Formats: sequence, structure tokens, C-alpha cells
Amino acid sequence: MKTKMVEKVKTYESKGFRERFLGEENPIHLLFKSNSDHFFCLKTEEIMRLQFPVPPSKHSCHTLIFIASGTHIMKVGYEEYKTVSNEIIVVPAGQIFSIENVNSTHNGYICQFHPDILIGKYGNREMLNDFDFLKISGNPKISLSVEDVKSITSILNRLQQEYSETETANLNIVQAYLIALFYEMNKNKVQTFKTVSAAEMLTGRFRELIHNNIKTHHLVNYYASLLNVTPNHLNKSVKSATGQTATKWIDETILLEAKYLLFQTTLSVSEIAIEVGHEDHSYFSRFFKKYEGITPIQYRKLIDKS
Repeated sequence: MKTKMVEKVKTYESKGFRERFLGEENPIHLLFKSNSDHFFCLKTEEIMRLQFPVPPSKHSCHTLIFIASGTHIMKVGYEEYKTVSNEIIVVPAGQIFSIENVNSTHNGYICQFHPDILIGKYGNREMLNDFDFLKISGNPKISLSVEDVKSITSILNRLQQEYSETETANLNIVQAYLIALFYEMNKNKVQTFKTVSAAEMLTGRFRELIHNNIKTHHLVNYYASLLNVTPNHLNKSVKSATGQTATKWIDETILLEAKYLLFQTTLSVSEIAIEVGHEDHSYFSRFFKKYEGITPIQYRKLIDKS
């Protein structure tokens, strides 16, 4: 039964996302080539705005948006980020995101690339650990220093040319430029890495573990044992780093996964309850209503209307 349900869970690819939220008749589709589900890089001013808000969704690709001017607002996970001039927001593949404000205006670049592009000739999985913004538990926003904007813009412009000016983008070139881009982005985070506290490091590991285990484990004790700390120490560290308890983080992760499943799948509420680790669908419905003020069925109907 589990396998059957997982097969019904849909993760957006580039074309499906564009058709759903830009509209099928939008002329912007002419800018996208046959291999754009694997990689594309375009100037945001070339792309018409979203026609519809995006409820909690997942994408199979990493998405990187550089704001040269203007403002971009979106939720990554359950935190809202306002990205302004000389800032980058990254949505890792598999991370839940949503966009309510479709009227914000901004210029810059949007680059989308499948995780497979980063593995191979010039990259490896160990190297990717250097890039916190590609991790679901990482900080998705990077503020660039003025002197680094020119280098970042130059690389993004080269990626845009590789996509737009060739019949088929050379993915070896794309990979090399993406890795160079990531190291340029990391230059602005050196100071941050030096000042990360023990509580913040523990919280980052905790958040990653929640993402990987949310369908089966909901107790703080379980995560504390994986991290070799006491539940009390984990709670104090998470509260110190984020202002929220470890239990609240677990509950919000369950809720976010449930919202994604309610929107992006046809699973029944009972099936979704099982997918997020609640065998009792009545308890799951009460849990959902406690946080959202409406039942899962009502939430799904609201999304369908919008």
C-alpha cells in the first residue's frame, strides 16, 4: 500500500510547473527548449509574471533566483523570505515552497538545474556539502557584497548565453559555471561559518533529520538519540537558535508536508495521514485543524477554488 501511494505523489518538473502557474497559452513557453526540464537560465524580465499563486509545492530541480533590482517574496519551507537587490534565493530540489504574491516586480536571473548536473565530470557529492544553500536544512538566502555582484552577474550571464544561444546546452560547461557560481556565493558566507554557534549547528542537523524522517518519527527523543544529546539539550539548543521548540519544528514540518500532499496529489485525507506518519486519520484531521483552523478537506477545497 505504501509503495502505491508514493507512486501517486507528483513532484513538479519545469514544464508542468510553467503550464500550471504561467498558463498554457502564455508565449513565455517559446523561450523554453526540449531540455529545459534539466536546465535553463533566463533573465527574469524575459519571463512574464506568474498568473496564479503557488500553493505548497515541490520541484525536482534546484531553483536559483538573483535579484538585481526590485523585490521577490516567497516561502521556502515555512519561512517567508523577501529578496531584494544584490541578493540570491535558492530553493533546493525537494524543498516545499509557495508563492502568494504574484504581482511583485524584479529584474535579474532565474536559473533552474537538476541535481544530476552537479554530479560527474567536475563535481561530486562530497563537494556539494560545501554549499549550505543547496541543503533543505540550510539558509536559502545569500546577500552579496557590492564587489562580488559583478562576478556573480558575469557567471549568470554566461549560463544564460549557453542556454539561449545554443541548440542544446553543453551540460559540462553548465556544471563548471554552476560550481564556480556556488563558490562565488560562498565567499559571502565565510564570516557566517566562523560565527555559527554549537546550538545553530545542532539545530541544522536536527532540521535535516526531520526532513528525512518525518513520515515515520515525530518524537524529540528519537532525534535527540540520533544526535547523541539529551532531549532537554536538543530543545534548549533549538529554542536558542530559532525561538521555537523542537516539537514545534516537528509539527510544522508535518503540517507543511500535509499541505503539499493535499495540493499536489490526489491522495485521500486518510492516505495523506499515513504518508505523514499518522495512522489515525481522525487524529491527523484534528492536528491539522489545530494549526490551520480548517480541516484538511476544507483546505483542499480552498486551493481548488483559487
